[in-house]
Amino acid sequence: MLNDRQSLILCGVMAGGIFVSGILDVLDSYLIKTLLTIIFLIILTNFFVVYSKSKKEKQNNLK
Repeated sequence: MLNDRQSLILCGVMAGGIFVSGILDVLDSYLIKTLLTIIFLIILTNFFVVYSKSKKEKQNNLK
């Protein structure tokens, strides 16, 4: 799904978004919460997709 560079950029955007919105005191806004939640879910989905692919490849190599 995403390569390593894109994943790192998304993690940085999420961390920066939490930091900046916390400093500006807008973390209670539904828009900010929604954007950060979507970014978080994209990161988690990418993690599980990559993990399951590597697990399947390991199983195929053992056979």
